[in-house]
Order: sequence, then C-alpha cells, then structure tokens
Amino acid sequence: MFRIRSTIQQVLETSARLLRLLSLLQSTRDLTGPQLSERLGVTTRTIRTDIERLRTLGYPVTGAPGRTGGYRLGAGAVLPPLLLDDEEAIAVAVGLRIATEGGVEGIAESSQRALSKLEQVLPPRLRYRVQALQDATATLESPGPTVSPDVVMAIAGAIRDHQQLRFDYTSHDGSSSSRTAEPSLLVHTRGRWYLAAWDVDRLAWRTFRADRILPRFPHGRRFTPRPPPQEGLLAHVERSVGSSVWRYRSRVVVHASAEAVAAKLPRWAVIEPMGDDRCVAHVGSDNPSMLAIWLGALDADFEVDPVASPELASALRVLGSRFLRAAADSPAVQVSDRK
Repeated sequence: MFRIRSTIQQVLETSARLLRLLSLLQSTRDLTGPQLSERLGVTTRTIRTDIERLRTLGYPVTGAPGRTGGYRLGAGAVLPPLLLDDEEAIAVAVGLRIATEGGVEGIAESSQRALSKLEQVLPPRLRYRVQALQDATATLESPGPTVSPDVVMAIAGAIRDHQQLRFDYTSHDGSSSSRTAEPSLLVHTRGRWYLAAWDVDRLAWRTFRADRILPRFPHGRRFTPRPPPQEGLLAHVERSVGSSVWRYRSRVVVHASAEAVAAKLPRWAVIEPMGDDRCVAHVGSDNPSMLAIWLGALDADFEVDPVASPELASALRVLGSRFLRAAADSPAVQVSDRK
C-alpha cells in the first residue's frame, strides 16, 4: 500500500512539474536548461527528461544548443492547453471586459463569448474574482463609427509585410479619394482606430481614420520602412487626431515658460519656446469660446493677433466683459468701492 501511495505521489508531482514546465515554455523567449531547473527546483537532467516526455505527448518543444540556446514551445498542428497563472488569467479577463469599447464591429459579442469560455475553465477562486469584476463594472458603447475586422486585419497584414496599402478614403467633409500609403502603425485612441502612414502621393506622414478606409486588393509593392517623424509615430497621431477637429486655429504668444504652458494645454497643442519666460502656442478648437477659456486658465498674460484670429479675439472680448460685469456686481466689490 505504501508503494502504491508513493508511486501515485510521484506521478502527481511529475504531472504538476510538466504542467509548470509547459507554462514556462509558452514564454516568448527561449529558456535554457539551467534557467528551467532553477525555476522548477530540479536538476538539468530532470529537465531534459521532462522535455522528452512533452515531445512524446505531442508538444513541439524546440531546442537550440550552445550558451545562447534554449527551449521553446513551437507551433504545432494541435493547440496545446493554454496555461495561465492567476495574474495572467485576471489580466485576460480585464482585457476582454474593456475590449467591448474597442471600436471594431462585433468585438463586444466576441469578447463576451471568450470571457464566458474563460470563466468555465477557471478554478473556483479565480472564477469568483472574475465574476466580481463582471458584476462591478460596466462599459458604455462608443457613439462613434466602428471599423470592420477585415479592414483592421488587412491594414495589419500590410504593416507586417511592409506592403504599400492602396485604398479609397472618405474625408471628414464626405469627399472620396484614392490613396497609396506605406502603413506603419495602427493606433487605438478615443474609441477609434487610426493608421499612421507615409502618404506616397503627398510625400508626408499622414493619419487616416481606419473606419474611413476601404482597402483595394491586391496590395501594392513592398517598401523599406522609413524613419518615423521626429516626434515619434504615437505623438504624431495624437497631435493629428487632436488638431483634426479644429475649426478655429490661432497663434498665441504666452508670457510663461513652454513647460508651464504645455502642462496646462491639451497635449496636441504645439508649443515653441521663445526664451525662459515666453513661448508661442499653436492652438485650436472647434469652439472659439472654449479656446478662450483654455487660454484664461493658463494664469499668464498672452497676446492674440485680432486680424489673424478674429473669432478668438471676439470670444476673448465677450468673456472679458462677462468677467468684469460679474466682478462689478459682486457685493464684496461694492463694499470695497464705498470704502
């Protein structure tokens, strides 16, 4: 009886170790035999034996010899069990929960189905935590347009293969044009997808709304990726997305440092220093009154050219008059005036 129990215990320990080893091999980087033995608390000889056991079970474990070599779980014809630790499982659940506002058609239903499948295989302790997340959170559907998954995948494939993307594009005013671009990065922000690409016809970096892109097949020729804009692709997209909605634009000289102004204005505003205590802010808004409020919140003197920015100048005069009237009607000011 003792031998039977000992054998069972040994089998259980080996099985548990194989599962942990399989989980480690699903890492994106190669792990050497000594690294695996340290993680699992066994000898490198045991690691080699366990690797052979996994291969016998049908798992395509690849290995590279040498000091820089290591083991990795390769791609096979059969999907191996997906092993997640507690933190990874929670991270996947959170990701699926917030994916419903990803701006892709059908993503909400697909994410919910995947989350339901994940909950079914989670151990009770994790299922309870994920269910608490489900019950305590909610998402609001994005009011903006969604993009087809086929369009997203077509763009991503062109980026991966460094192929020019040919597409029909509908601009914000409803006009259509045929474009050829070298796609570089897909960016998701503010509930929408944007493509940062080099416009071949206009010889400049451009940001395109993915929901306005209709890819044309086949793709264009291959290209060598060019250096990104000096500010970086993410900053370029952020500035482009922010300024694309500007109906009114203005150049404002602010009597404050560029750092202080940049900390208070929206991140897509372009700030140019003019010394330690002055800078130029290239700003805009779809509403000149809102722009006037932003500038007032800087708590610094500024100058606006009324000829170049008549709408902003008018909004500042209206806002200034309103503030003066409010101050004049204040009881505190009236008492002070009597004294």
